[in-house]
Parts: sequence; structure tokens; C-alpha cells
Amino acid sequence: MEIKKSEKANLESSKLTWVLIGLVIVLAAHYVAFEWTQFEQESTGEIVDAGDIVLEEEIIPITMPEKKTVPPPPQAVTQAEVLNIVEDDAEIEETTLVSAEDQSEFVEIQDDVPIVVEEPEKEEEIFQVVENQPEFPGGMAELMKYLQKNIKYPSICQEQGIQGRVIVQFVVNTDGSIVDPQVIKPVNPYLDKEALRVVSTMPKWKPGEQRGKKVRVRFTLPVTFRLSN
Repeated sequence: MEIKKSEKANLESSKLTWVLIGLVIVLAAHYVAFEWTQFEQESTGEIVDAGDIVLEEEIIPITMPEKKTVPPPPQAVTQAEVLNIVEDDAEIEETTLVSAEDQSEFVEIQDDVPIVVEEPEKEEEIFQVVENQPEFPGGMAELMKYLQKNIKYPSICQEQGIQGRVIVQFVVNTDGSIVDPQVIKPVNPYLDKEALRVVSTMPKWKPGEQRGKKVRVRFTLPVTFRLSN
């Protein structure tokens, strides 16, 4: 047998209604409570001004850094110069400075002493041709013998077959000595050197004369170098 429920006994149909009623009641209670609180504030009559509210804050004093004062440098003590004032009648010791020039002796020059100026010696004239020509001791024959005996033929010239006549010129002084020998016609450096050596080592000659006076004479001498076959 099926059990039937009546629509009046069914609670599910009125569930939504009861939820809405409860919500309205809660809202009404909140509204009443809000209005009641506002009413109490108005009834007291105390108006709170924001300017009367004093907030106590801790004031921290501002401190400036302490300035260190640097003491000034000590003033240099200057010693006052003491000037000794000498009276006019005081005796002052005089110091005489003696220089080296004062100690030197002065030479008095006499005006009456004649001044002698030496003239430079004139170089004696060298003659080319004179009345009496300079001569080797013993004559030309002895001169040839001297040359043949003292000349040393250079070996390098002998090996290469070099020969010839070297013309040497020199000056015979008034004392017969031989000076300033020079080659005026060369052949070979080795032969030229040997000819100068032999002429420079010759003994003194008989000097030349001009009008009975010994003079310097320039003399020319041929020195022949010849190889024997």
C-alpha cells in the first residue's frame, strides 16, 4: 500500500521562504544596532575636533658636531738686532789689507834706455848656378864610387826586372851639409826611396862659392839603377 504525503506536511516546499525571512531579520537587527549607536553619540553632544587631538611624540634634540678649535701656531721669537753705536771720539782700530800686487816689486822704466828691435834673420838665398859649383870630396869619380858601393838594389825590383834613373835634387849648405833632398823624377817607389836614403847619408861636400863667398847651392844628381845581364 503506497503512503501518500500531504502537501501541507511537506517541509521542502517552504524552505526557501524561511531562509528569506531569516535574512530579513538579520539585516533588520544590524540596522537597528547601527542606528542605536549613532543616536548615543549625538545625545552626548560632545564634538570631537581633530585639532584638539594632541599626539605625543618623542622629540629628539638635534645636536651639531662639536667644532675642534685648532690653536694658532706659536709666533717665532725674533731676536732684535743690537746695534752698537760707536761714539765719534771712540778709537777705531784700522785694518790694512795687503794684496799680492802690493808686495810685488815695481820695475822703474827709464826713458833714456834704447829699445833694440831684433830684425828677423833673412834666409840665405839658394843659387842654381854659381862661379864655383859644390863638389863631392874627391870629385865626380869618387861620387860614382860612393853610389855604387852604398846603393842596395831592392830585391822586389830585381825580381820584377825594374830599373831606371831616379833624379834627386838637394841643397848644399855653406858648411857642405846636404839638406832637403827630394825626388823630381821618380821611377819606382822602392827605387825612389833607396835613392833618397843614399843621398841623405852622403858626407859633407865642398860648398859652392859666388864672388869669393860661400853660398847655398841647389844641386841635381841622377842616380841610375841598372841590372847586370
